[in-house]
Amino acid sequence: MIKGLFETHIYVADLKRSVDFYQNTLGLTLCHYEQERNIAFFWIGKPQEAMLGIWQKPKKEIDIRHFAFRCDVEDVLHKSVGFLEAKNLKPYNFLQDGNHKPMVFAWMPALAIYFNDPDGHALEFIAILDGEAKPELGVISYDDWLLANQ
Repeated sequence: MIKGLFETHIYVADLKRSVDFYQNTLGLTLCHYEQERNIAFFWIGKPQEAMLGIWQKPKKEIDIRHFAFRCDVEDVLHKSVGFLEAKNLKPYNFLQDGNHKPMVFAWMPALAIYFNDPDGHALEFIAILDGEAKPELGVISYDDWLLANQ
């Protein structure tokens, strides 16, 4: 019965700041805004396929969440870090190797890079890679992924 995830919602401290971030920084399409309810909805990708809702709440009611935006491999690999840095966002990975290049979750396998929104929610650009999953490799660099798949 379930075909995918249609929507997710998060709480934010400042709705106008977050609308600006998701619309103007990330480029999502604002599809509905209700000032009385302090809520805004964005289409993710094509309209009516996936949606993000943001609700303004007092800072003490915000719990930090994580969600990921599906992307193409080439975009994550070659565009994501530059895009984030151009928007004054700090990309990060879990490799602890001193760089901020996309990493590979070998158990999926998927290429990913993380960044935070203005409230500290952990956001991710992710792309599924071709090839067999290799969970024994854990989280590795893309270069190590390529070497493991030669």
